[in-house]
This record gives sequence, structure tokens and C-alpha cells, in this order.
Amino acid sequence: MPSAGERKIPGMTRRWWPLLAGYLVAAVVLAGYGAVSGARRFAQARVTDPGPLTEIAGPVGYFTATLAGAVTLGALLYVVITARPDDAHVIDPPSFRAHRLAEVTAAVWLVAALLMIPVQAGMTTGASGFALLAQGRLPDALAVSEMARAWIVVAVCAAAIAATLRLTVRWVPHAVLLIPASIAVVAPPVTGNAGQGPDHDYAGSAAIVFATMLAITAGLRVTAAICRPGPELSRRISVVLTCGGAIALAYGAMLALLLLDGPADLLRTDYGRWLALAAVLLTAVTAADALAWRRGALTGGYLTGTSWAITAAVAAVSAMAIQAAPRLLNHDYTIWDVFLGYELPDPPNLWRLVTDWRFDSFFGAVALVAAALYIAGYLRLRRRGDDWSTGRLLSWLIGCLALLIGTSSGMRTYGSAMFSVHMAEHMLINMFVPILLVLGGPVTLALRALRPADHDATPGPREWVLALVHSKFTGFFAHPATAFLMFVSTLYIVYFTPLFDTLVRYHWGHELMTTHFLMSGYLFFWVIIGIDPGPRRLPFLGRLAVLFAVMPFHAFFGIALMTMTSIIGGDFYRMLDLPWMHSLIDDQHLGGSITWGSSELPILIVVIALVVQWARSDRRAARRADRHADAGYSGDDDLDAYNAMLAELAKHRN
Repeated sequence: MPSAGERKIPGMTRRWWPLLAGYLVAAVVLAGYGAVSGARRFAQARVTDPGPLTEIAGPVGYFTATLAGAVTLGALLYVVITARPDDAHVIDPPSFRAHRLAEVTAAVWLVAALLMIPVQAGMTTGASGFALLAQGRLPDALAVSEMARAWIVVAVCAAAIAATLRLTVRWVPHAVLLIPASIAVVAPPVTGNAGQGPDHDYAGSAAIVFATMLAITAGLRVTAAICRPGPELSRRISVVLTCGGAIALAYGAMLALLLLDGPADLLRTDYGRWLALAAVLLTAVTAADALAWRRGALTGGYLTGTSWAITAAVAAVSAMAIQAAPRLLNHDYTIWDVFLGYELPDPPNLWRLVTDWRFDSFFGAVALVAAALYIAGYLRLRRRGDDWSTGRLLSWLIGCLALLIGTSSGMRTYGSAMFSVHMAEHMLINMFVPILLVLGGPVTLALRALRPADHDATPGPREWVLALVHSKFTGFFAHPATAFLMFVSTLYIVYFTPLFDTLVRYHWGHELMTTHFLMSGYLFFWVIIGIDPGPRRLPFLGRLAVLFAVMPFHAFFGIALMTMTSIIGGDFYRMLDLPWMHSLIDDQHLGGSITWGSSELPILIVVIALVVQWARSDRRAARRADRHADAGYSGDDDLDAYNAMLAELAKHRN
């Protein structure tokens, strides 16, 4: 671990000043905009003006927290992709600079998020945020401000990151911390404009990708400007910056189409003008990154200049985030706009479930990209002359197709409004999709398809995969007991507590449930039938026992749904008031029947896969024994060695 003296990195201070100056200029501009436009912004949103202090604190605080979060995420990513850990997995001194930067910006992120909680509550309720604190009315304001509650999530994640970075300088924790950093980066955007009004399902999913990619291209750039990577790492960073910027532009354009009320809004509204500025800056920076990628070097002047430009783009996005989007201002809202983002005038049938698609720009894109990457790895092996099972290929592709259907077809469209269809979606995402993906063996394919880094080179993707697969973090979650408890207990925690009532109301809640149930299902079935390398493997009888141990819990869950008299998520479903929904309790009982009846098929698939793997393992063991016998070895090498050791000890005693 670096000593206390190593925490003072020579040369870093003078690299901070130009970037800090860029932040201060942007913050002053936003403060002036907040003061000049405050009364107009709140009048347009039909909210009481909370006063000049909150008018100014809103845009400046949002910008400060967003930029600090982006740099924290970017610094963590910099460590992950550039570090050369030693045998104890401790990062090297050059990447420690990024670690130190992440320590500082995570602390700034935490403070800014804490300040934004009352400020955001004040902007939502039309009261001074500081008055809410002084008068003890903040809890009431938080109850009506979804975005203020999002800042609580940001503060918790930033605190966890800051504390962890003070305790470790190993590579794996930096990779793991990318998860809470990404959650905190997307929490405010998905609860802001993107999470409101018509088509907010499209906008919410797009905001997840846009916010993450913008944070990466901003934070990684600022980190590189401070750490100054060499030529070898410059090309790697240029790839990430270019791809991240291009994706951010694509999803930003999608958000613009959804949140503007027409092209004229680009010039006649403040929101549109800030959007145009952000688009121009991000386009220019991404184009410059593409050229830098070809040159293969990132100079200090280039990094500093583009950091100023991307800081200005983040400031423009922050100015947009603290005011209502044009499409939301004069819209005549229905209850379906508020809770779904689309209309459902007709009841579901097979045709509508198949054809009523609303493409999920997050999970739908994940499914398509995962399929494309797997095919690329498969083709690389085939071109190299290596074999790869066609069954594994088909299993992975069918799993990706099932994920796409479960998150983008009529199953998701009606599943967001009906408990019965939601449970069908749940069973698909939690059981069928993970089984198919696990049988695809993606980690094994990646390890075979990716080229290993040269002996003296910086570790690459193959080494990252190996480090994560064999890490204590993965070992904990892939432990049979942990995977079993997650797979079983969270089913009851989500649906038999008020948690479901909260998650079902929001599109981000549906995305969060999908993420959790997909990952918990994947970990559980990896323990049972995984063909990828892992830190722990039960014997086949043990795996079969764990599988059968799950069955009563799923059966009881389905039966409980079929017999309950209280309605899960009842407040939400009653507010939705679908005209063709005659009985919520009957729909819930139908959901229980779907859960109970559909749990047998995936279990049967797993049992068949497990028996096949068991038989193949026995055949391999028999072939090894035959080879040993042919080579003149006895079949009991361990026993013979043990007996020889005992004989030798007896000889010495005599």
C-alpha cells in the first residue's frame, strides 16, 4: 500500500488549476443564469418561487454534484483500465494518482449531494430549501419530491465510495465501486424530466445510458488530464472516450426528441438553447476524440482543452435538469401519462402481447449488444480454427432474445400495468433467461477469444475478467449459500413488503427489478449448472440438493399469491384504474397461478442439464483413469502414496 508520503503526487497540483478554473467559470455562469431566470422558470412550472438563494443554489449544486460524480466514476474507470497491479493486486503509483483523485471528488460529491437534498425539495415544493431545514418541514417535502429522494441515494453511494477508497488500494474494489458510482450518476436524471409525463418509459431508459456515458466521457477525460497517461494507455483511453461520446450523442438525440415539443423549441426556450449548446460541445469533443484515437496520443494541452469543453457541456445539461422540459409544460396529463407513459385502452391478448412493442433502450440494447459480442467471440474462435459448441451459441442467443422480448414486447407494456403479466415477465427474467445465459458459458468464451496481454504490458480485458472471476467479491456472491439466499429471500422481500408498492410506480423501479432478478437468477443457476470457471463448485449431488431446496419456496410463493386477500401494489393498480380490469384480486391470483405453474419447466431444464453434465464428468474421469492405467499407473495413486509415507515413517521409527 502506498505510504503517506506517496499520497502527495508531484505535479498534480498545477494540473488541477486550469480544470478548477474551468469549473469556477461554468459555476459562475450557472449562478447568473439561476438568478436571472429563476422567477420565469418556476412560473412556467407553476411552482412558487422559493427565493433567490434556492434559485442560484439549484443549478450550481446540480452541476457541482454531477461533475464530481462524473470525475469519481471516470477516475475509478481509469484505475480499472490502466492499472498494473502487483501480485497482491495493489495498484501501481501512476494509477494511484487516479485513486487519490477519486478520493477527493467522492468527498465533494457527498457534500454536494447532501446540500442538494433540501435545495431540490425546495425547488419542487416552492419553498426555500434552507427554510425547510430550519422549520423541520424537510421530511414532508421529501415525501412529494422524488428527485430530492434521489439525492439521498447519491449521498449514500458517494459516502460508500469515499469510505472504501480510504481503506483499500487494490484493483478489484475499484472495479466493484463502478456499480454504486453508476447508480448514483443515473439517480437524479431518471427521476427528473426523463421520468415524467408521456413516453417516460422511453426517456427513462435513454437517460440511464446517456447519463452514464456522459459521466464516463467527462470524468475519464478530466482524470487523464491530471494523470497524463503514456502513449500505450492513451490509445486505450481514446477508444473509451470516442465510444462513450458517440453513445451519449445517440441517446441524447433520443432524449431531445422526447422532451422537446418540436424543433422550434431549440431556439425559443431556455431548455432548447442549453440543449443545443450541449449537443454542439459534445459533438465537437467526440469528433476530436476520434481523431486523437487515430493519432494514438493524448497531449496535455488537448486533454485540458477538451476537459473545458466537456465541463461546459455538463453545465448545460445541469441547466436543463433544473427546469421543466418544454413537452412537459403544457401537456394535458392523464393518470396513464403519470404512471405508465403510454395508453392501454384495450385488454391484453396474445396478439397484443406479441405486437405491442415499446423498445427498452437500456435492456433491449443490452440484449442486442450481448448477442453481437458473443457472435464476435464465436467467429474469432472459428477463424482461429478452434471449436465452440453450437448448443452454447444457440443457448446464449435464445437467452438474449428472451431478454429482449421480456423487456420490450407487450409483456413489458402490459406487465407495467397488470400484476399477472408482470409475474409472467418476472418468471421469464428470473428463471428462463438466466438458465439460457449460464449455459452459454460467456466467461469461458471471453477467456478463449480475448488475447492475453504481453508479459510487460498493461493488463487487458482478459486479465480483468480473470481477476473478477477469482476475486473475493465474486466468491462471496457465487457462494452456494449466498446465491441461494439471494434467489429465495429477495423474492419475498420485494413482493411481500411495501418495496413493491414503490418500485411498481416508476419506470426506473421496473428497470431495477429487472436488473436484480436477472443477476440473482444468473448467480444461482451459475452455482448449479455453470460451465464457466468460478471460485467454488459443489459436487453434483450437492447442486441437485440446492436445486430441490428452492422448489418448495417457489411453490409456496405461488400458492400465497393465489390465496391472498390483500392486493400487492394495490394503491398503484387502483390509481391506474384500467377500464377493462374488473378484479385486481383475480388478476393477482392469476399471477400466482402463472408463478406456480411456470416454475416446473425451468427446474426440469436445469435437472436435465445437470444430469448431462454429471454424465460427461463421469466419462471424462473414466477416460483419465484409462489413460493412467495404460501409462502404468495404479488407479489409487493417492492411496499408494499415503501407504508409502506410512511405511517410510515406520522404517525410521525402527
